[in-house]
Amino acid sequence: MLPLAQADLSSVRAVFTDVDGTLTSRGQLTSSTLRAIEWLTAHDVQVVLVSGRPSGWGECWARQLPVAGVIVENGGLAYVRRKGRLHKVYAEPDRVRLKNRATLEQHVAAALKAVKGAQLSMDSVATEVDLAIDYAEESSLGPEGADALEAFLSKRGVTAVRSSVHVNCWLGPFDKRTAVESFLRSEWKTTLQKRERRFVYVGDSFNDQPLFEAFPLSIGVANVRHVLDQLTHPPKFVTRAPEGKGFGEVADAIGRARRAQRGSS
Repeated sequence: MLPLAQADLSSVRAVFTDVDGTLTSRGQLTSSTLRAIEWLTAHDVQVVLVSGRPSGWGECWARQLPVAGVIVENGGLAYVRRKGRLHKVYAEPDRVRLKNRATLEQHVAAALKAVKGAQLSMDSVATEVDLAIDYAEESSLGPEGADALEAFLSKRGVTAVRSSVHVNCWLGPFDKRTAVESFLRSEWKTTLQKRERRFVYVGDSFNDQPLFEAFPLSIGVANVRHVLDQLTHPPKFVTRAPEGKGFGEVADAIGRARRAQRGSS
């Protein structure tokens, strides 16, 4: 990974970002991080949240934060604004989604029995597509427990990928990358380019890997180093500070790049 200072951010028009461990600091969204989001939006840099958190959280974020869109449940659905109205867009047709959800519940119930101490996350009640098993938020299963859950579910054909706090589980051919690509096509009528400089992705964990790979301007906040040796696709750049302060660095760097561009024109 290269230092963030080496990234060319002069053409950035949107920031796609994870939430837990990227925007939050010790689980909290601080005023400084919110100001960074507000600054970006005020300077015509759109912000889109891309999280493993549930549908219910996504609706709240989409209604109350100054963001252009919210993708949740690891790509299972998105909240978008069209002509001033909020819309919910699923990755799969209702018939397929509901069938997969029923099957997923059976597999996850088996996993909870197989791995001692495993339990659904408190916010799983607000999910519609995926389910989350807590390993590091209110639970103390740790990485070993997360490994056991992922192995058990993967053998059953379930996609099981860790965030910084949960093992997110789902059935269906979607993830954060497919959801972002769908968002770009449907909402902004564009696609990711091979040498893309308009869009940045910021994240910190395992389930961010599809977007670390897809975005030439992929950035890890400093706490990504905790899992770096386990990432097949690490981010291209890294901040000095962890979590929300790292996201603030990204916003500051975009501001500096814009000012430098104006000064040279």
